[in-house]
Amino acid sequence: MPTGPMRGIALKLVSVGIFLAMQTLIKLAGSGVNPGQITFYRSAFALVPIMGYLIWRGDLRQAFVTESPFGHFRRGFIGVLSMGCGFYGLTKLPLPEWIAIGYAMPLFSVFFAWALLKEPVRIYRWTAVAVGLVGVLIISWPKLTLFRTAGLGSGEAIGALVVLFSAASAALAMIQIRILVRSEKTMTIVLYFSISSALLSLATLPFGWEWLDLRQTVYLVLAGFAGGVAQIFLTESYRHAEVSTIAPFEYSSILLGIGVSWLVFSEVPEVTMLIGTAITVSAGIYIIHRERKLQRRAILKDGVAEGMNTVSRA
Repeated sequence: MPTGPMRGIALKLVSVGIFLAMQTLIKLAGSGVNPGQITFYRSAFALVPIMGYLIWRGDLRQAFVTESPFGHFRRGFIGVLSMGCGFYGLTKLPLPEWIAIGYAMPLFSVFFAWALLKEPVRIYRWTAVAVGLVGVLIISWPKLTLFRTAGLGSGEAIGALVVLFSAASAALAMIQIRILVRSEKTMTIVLYFSISSALLSLATLPFGWEWLDLRQTVYLVLAGFAGGVAQIFLTESYRHAEVSTIAPFEYSSILLGIGVSWLVFSEVPEVTMLIGTAITVSAGIYIIHRERKLQRRAILKDGVAEGMNTVSRA
């Protein structure tokens, strides 16, 4: 196994592959399953590997210690909303298109960080966000035009809109995580999210839950377990490399998704989807590169300031 940043990248790629397996299992479970029901299985059975991992590390008791219970609830509520909408879209759209529209999340994150956290955003990143959203529009447009031909009954058109809403909600959840990490440990955030999302998703029980057959149950249980395992690999990846180093490898999911979609579901991506994805991914990678550059500049500036203070005290 490689060490240092290469190990972090390897763990990230493993997490991407396992998350894709989770998404494939959910899609195989069928389009008739209630999104809230999918969210419950995804969250509840993810607790099995997560808690097992914490027990193995000897961190379970400490992971329950929190200074922000309401912050975890808020993050859980937003996360459940995002997951439920995302899973609805997953049952309506081809897998690669679902993945590609979800790439709007980091674009929304820039806006919410500016609006809610008052982070400065310069013209370079605003331009990248605008370009990325054009790419998302190119991906979504063939689905959205179905409203004109098929009306409000078009499942794919509604699915595309709901996935966009899911991406925006996920961006809000990321803002909440950035607030939580000021006082909370990573595994505390992961643990409380799985618990809160499992409990909150039970609120959808009166709204269309149905008895699942054995095949659907097995797929959803395995999907939940896979989600927990993928979360562990993702968390571990950040122990070995910076976020800005690992983040671009999230885009490997589109290549894997195209392959799985073709092999399992016989779905072939449209040209517009590939063009839009290339634009969105390019914008996302530029934003990551820009943030890394600004972070290094800030570290260098702090280092110079500290050096000057040391000289002045000498």
